[in-house]
Order: sequence, then C-alpha cells, then structure tokens
Amino acid sequence: MRRLLLLRPEPALGASGMRARMLGLEVIARPLFAVQPLAWQAPDPARFDALMLTSAAAAQLAGPQLAKLRSLTAHCVGGATAEAARAAGLIIGNVGNRGIHGLLATLPGTQRLLHLAGADRAEAGATRHQISVVPVYAAGPIPKPGLPVLDGLVVAVHSPRAARRLVELAEERGGTKVAAISQSTADALGAGWQEVAVAERPDDGALLALAARLCQK
Repeated sequence: MRRLLLLRPEPALGASGMRARMLGLEVIARPLFAVQPLAWQAPDPARFDALMLTSAAAAQLAGPQLAKLRSLTAHCVGGATAEAARAAGLIIGNVGNRGIHGLLATLPGTQRLLHLAGADRAEAGATRHQISVVPVYAAGPIPKPGLPVLDGLVVAVHSPRAARRLVELAEERGGTKVAAISQSTADALGAGWQEVAVAERPDDGALLALAARLCQK
C-alpha cells in the first residue's frame, strides 16, 4: 500500500491526518503553508443576514472579534467548518457539501452575507447574494517544507494554491498519484503525474476516501 502525503496547514492538517489514519493509511505530514490570524474589526451585525464560512480556520482563528457576530447564523461550506463554527459559539445554519457555489445555491432569496475568510480564498463569482468579505487569517508559504521523495506516494491536495505550490517544489512526479479536492485543483497540477483523480465532493472526507482508494491500488 502506498503512503499518503498531506500538505494542508495546521490546524486542518491534524484533523485530516486523524481521518486518514482511521482509514488505515500511513500518513506523512508536510504542510506547505503556515496560517496566522489577522487583525480585523467586526462590522455591525445589523448590516447582514448571516455569516458565511468556507474554512474551519476562519472560525478557529477569528479571535475575540467573532463574539460580536454571534447573533448571526453561520452558513458553512462543509461539516468540518460547521464543527469549528459550533465550537466557536456560533449558531449553525445551512451546511453544504458542494463547495461555495453549492452552499450559496441552498440559501433562499437574496441574502446579505458576511464572509469571514482567508486572505487567499476561492471567490464566489456571480451570485444573487450580497457578499462582503473580511479576511481574518492568512496562509503564507513555508520556504522549505521538507517534502519527501514523491515517487511511490499518493498526495492529497486541498486547493489550487496548494497544487501550484506543489508543482513548484516537485522535482520528480512520474511515479506519484494525486487526489485533488476539485477540478480546478486538478487543473492547477498540470501534467506529468502518474495519475490525477478528482474527489466526488469538494470536502476533506471525500478527498481522503479517494486518496485511500489510490493508496490501495
């Protein structure tokens, strides 16, 4: 069985590693980015109908300003994000499983959403909702992440940005299989890998299930 290389930053890395080990996988953890909270001021919650969270890190790293927004329901992109939001004391609304666009499609009417996000994030694009983005954390690249030899590994890639960083660092890739969380992530990986497969849903659970299948081939 192949070993699995995980690249996402903490605190998400620890959660993914635990899920992967529960699937019986041998995990190598080498984060490509390190996250840190940003200074921000919570806007008046009366200006919004709800919060939107597209990463668990937003809830985990938002800090004391988040308490000023607890009157707003938090719509979350997936289960892990909802768990982090609930732990931060937020009221959970809709929980999606098809990325940011799938989440927005579940919300009725035209809502005024406050998107607490990372400085680098997926944009919502055209939508009927009114979205105001406030960055609450940033993820900077680790200059020397100490990647192992990739030949013979399966790599789980959680974002297009991580895919681009992996391409910069990977010297040999012909013997490496990659599980990508989305088609845009797979596109960012380019050519030359032994195999690139896309998860059925853009969430950590589906990505790791795919990675497990690749490890067992």
